[in-house]
Amino acid sequence: MPKSNYITRSGWNKLDQELKFLWKEERPKVTQAVSDAAALGDRSENAEYIYGKRRLREIDRRVRFLTKRLEVLQIVDYHPRQEGKIFFGAWVSLENENGEESQYRIVGCDEFDPAKNWISIDSPVARALIGKEVDDEVKVHTPSGLVTLLVNKIWYEI
Repeated sequence: MPKSNYITRSGWNKLDQELKFLWKEERPKVTQAVSDAAALGDRSENAEYIYGKRRLREIDRRVRFLTKRLEVLQIVDYHPRQEGKIFFGAWVSLENENGEESQYRIVGCDEFDPAKNWISIDSPVARALIGKEVDDEVKVHTPSGLVTLLVNKIWYEI
């Protein structure tokens, strides 16, 4: 399944800051270190030179990825019409069949973070939740089977 190109404004800003840091700070430092290591002579056994060149390739690969990705990403901002329904960027409080409650935020695939309970818009749970309201029951097909969730609360952080 192709990944969506949606992102929150804060997520886009974070990726943009990473790109600027890599290009304007990290890459010049590593380039200088490689240059200094190359001046020491034999490059075949020069660990600083070899590591520096590898790090430069990693930075360049990430810079290329971020540059291309930021061009296609679409920032989705909160709009008051979303109030009361689940859309991109929403925080949702859900209750499972056992009465256990959990909270999730629906974000883009570039910013999902399980540690923060941020789930991707492309996940089965998020897809099932889009457009639902408080007290709606949602059935989600997960790898462990069919799960029924109850929407308890919806809110947006602006």
